Amino acid sequence: MQPSGTVRVKVWDPWVRLVHWAIVGLIGLSWWTAETGRMDLHLTSGYLALTLLLFRLLWGFIGSETARFRHFLRSPLAALGHLRSLFRRAPDTELGHNAAGGWMVLALLGALLLQVGTGLFADDQILTRGPLAGFVSGAASDWATFIHIRNFNVILALAALHVLAVAVYALAKGQNLVLPMLTGVKRVPAALARHAPRLGSPVLALALLAAAGAAAWGLSRLG
Repeated sequence: MQPSGTVRVKVWDPWVRLVHWAIVGLIGLSWWTAETGRMDLHLTSGYLALTLLLFRLLWGFIGSETARFRHFLRSPLAALGHLRSLFRRAPDTELGHNAAGGWMVLALLGALLLQVGTGLFADDQILTRGPLAGFVSGAASDWATFIHIRNFNVILALAALHVLAVAVYALAKGQNLVLPMLTGVKRVPAALARHAPRLGSPVLALALLAAAGAAAWGLSRLG
């Protein structure tokens, strides 16, 4: 049964959902390929992740309203205020990320960008060398390799915290955050329907995705 007085509103475009779920898969693929020594595939996974992250950065400035950083990044005080009501059951009134979730998105993007960025300069001196490792000193490449290895644990910790938060929202607040990220649609109070977010142009999204892919491919050819 759907909550009374609610309507379906499109809040997430296909591009945000693509990045979200593809990154989940690529994190798993990157871990598995590193653990099993399949480093050619590990590099490919990294380039795909770089493509998606570059696209997401661009989309965060000129894409759909709910994807834009200025739409969901609020003050730290607003995030803390939101967390104070974390265990209070209430209808979902957010057309996008809430104040705390926005900072989680920023933290995850930052950690992921650091991961792919250091991977470009990393050199394990055995099997794999990032395409930009030859452009920096050996010490700098070693430092990038060190960060690349250790930062993966930070990504896992942030991902676990994200999953925990989603579970808390489902159990304590009665809000399903997973389904909208699958379908793009969430149910919100009818009064919010007139504020439905503007979604970005598919043509623009494809152009940005192609540009991000070309940039990642270009970097891969420098090695």
